Amino acid sequence: MNRKAAKEGRALFTIVTLLYWTSMYIYVPTLSPYLSAGGYSLAFIGIVLGSYGFTQMLVRFPLGIFSDRLGKRKPFIILGMICASLSCLLFLVPGGWFWPIAARIVAGVCASAWVAFTVMYAGYFAASETGRAMGRISVMTVVGQMIGMLASGALTEGVDPRAPFAVGAVIGALGLLLAFFIREPEGTARSAANGMSFEKVATVVRDKTLQRASLLSILAHGVLFITMFGFTPLKAEELGAGGTQLTLLVFAFMLPHAAASLAGSHLFVPRLGLNGTITIGFVVSAICTIALIAAPNLGMLYVTQAVNGFAQGLHLPLLLGMAIREVDTSSRATAMGMYQALYSIGMFSGPFLAGWLNGQWGLDSGFWFGAALAALAAAVALRKVILDKRMAAGAKRGTSQSADIS
Repeated sequence: MNRKAAKEGRALFTIVTLLYWTSMYIYVPTLSPYLSAGGYSLAFIGIVLGSYGFTQMLVRFPLGIFSDRLGKRKPFIILGMICASLSCLLFLVPGGWFWPIAARIVAGVCASAWVAFTVMYAGYFAASETGRAMGRISVMTVVGQMIGMLASGALTEGVDPRAPFAVGAVIGALGLLLAFFIREPEGTARSAANGMSFEKVATVVRDKTLQRASLLSILAHGVLFITMFGFTPLKAEELGAGGTQLTLLVFAFMLPHAAASLAGSHLFVPRLGLNGTITIGFVVSAICTIALIAAPNLGMLYVTQAVNGFAQGLHLPLLLGMAIREVDTSSRATAMGMYQALYSIGMFSGPFLAGWLNGQWGLDSGFWFGAALAALAAAVALRKVILDKRMAAGAKRGTSQSADIS
């Protein structure tokens, strides 16, 4: 693929990616209030929210292996767009507990296709530019989510609480139409010729960098899906928020999140190092999650979410790039599938456990749990910073001793 074709391919891919995330997240800010208004308990809402991550935990890894065996990403992107529309439509089916869970499970299948999105986009760049590619696609993610979540409040308040689901289905259908025109990057098909054997899968699974990125991402997504993508909108409602205020809450979180996704690798990593930047992101996220509990009004809640959005925008793209940094190109979908399947544990268990805690001791108990997860992740990341410094100091002493002997 020449430079012009690659540029055109990236442009179309960007549009499809924006539609993909917009359709999935157009109802997220109002989902827990929507379910609450339908008479569902906090514990059941936690199950619905958690089923999204549980599905991805089961689907993403085999999807990545299958994609590498086929040497194709496009069919899985098309599948993702189909599921994006279908999940929105299922939320519109009236009556019973089954349909909300079914809708969120289908949304989990949709989100599992993100394995193919990330690996396909990396294929438009040279192997040395993986970090740059992941930074860009992280911004696409945030922008698409932000567009959807900003529209959510306006549609709910200005039209009808069911409107976000209907509009999301239409956006997903448009993304599906455009997805048929996406072209696979050069070299993708060659990965199928190499084959994804059990030996290669075992090699990917044993990669230490991938394992560490996955552990930290489990904790990071647990925090994210407890707070902004989980129960923070209910906290805002307790403080008097309506549709417009929920829209402002989304804006307060997502705009700094997008800025941090762009700035992290360029401004923070050169000064603080990769693991140092990740550590700072988790520390600030823990503090902001605790501050969310004590917020006396919507203004302070917006402040906590703005800072928290920036903090989470620092570490999430860096962990995404870390996951495939040391993996061969022909195994990237497998590695990304494993990484995303594992962090889905956080997407499932975070809101599930927080929902149970909320049902027992009130809404703030879930946020305390989220803060504890962020603090644990900060400790894990800080340990790596300390080990790296010790190794660097040991190498420096060894060099000095060699120089003295000579």
